[in-house]
Amino acid sequence: MAILALKDVSKSFGALKVADSVSFALEEGEALGIIGPNGAGKSSLFNMIAGNLRVDSGRILYGGADVTRQPPMARCLAGIGRTFQIPQPFQHLTVFENLLVAAAYGSRKTEKEVSERCANILVRTGLISRANQLGGSLALLERKRLELARALATDPKVLLLDEIAGGLTEGECGELVETIRSISAAGTAIVWVEHVLHALTSVVSRLLVLNFGKVIGIGQPAEIMESKAVRQVYLGIDV
Repeated sequence: MAILALKDVSKSFGALKVADSVSFALEEGEALGIIGPNGAGKSSLFNMIAGNLRVDSGRILYGGADVTRQPPMARCLAGIGRTFQIPQPFQHLTVFENLLVAAAYGSRKTEKEVSERCANILVRTGLISRANQLGGSLALLERKRLELARALATDPKVLLLDEIAGGLTEGECGELVETIRSISAAGTAIVWVEHVLHALTSVVSRLLVLNFGKVIGIGQPAEIMESKAVRQVYLGIDV
């Protein structure tokens, strides 16, 4: 059963189309990667799924229910969590407090009710040793881990990852991939926008390719990367 589905979703800013009748379905527990050149509409698509950007036409279904007009908070409470490309933790709160805020507001529970879950998430994301460190003092990898941990603290059924591997070293990227793979293996459905292809393809089972807001391919990673259209548009190869 599809936990998330987009049906002919379109969005324009004047003459610029950032989504052109985009349709796809995400199955429960599936990991789907989204790739495309800069300006293809990837971030806009994420913002529409999360509710930060209203669609012009089409529908977004979550768990079979139409959430097209629901605000971001309602979608978060329903189970759609997300990370942002540029991590922005609460600078003057500790790592643990950052998670408590996300968990309490993202589930409408008290800090006492969510504190044990937050501690477990810190262990899963490799941040337990930084629990009492201020969010603003973290290095880039740890900030990205905290961004992931805060999204997990909302207890999502669908996790949207926005270029979370960008700017990391090879070793740091490998560590992050292992964490994301474990989240996927635990049953959380993932939609991951990423430019670091080797990281993406080591986790996802399907790739969707966007260009100027239009889906030009969707399928297994090996099949997609061998596609003539994808190689021409995304890789810049004249086939």
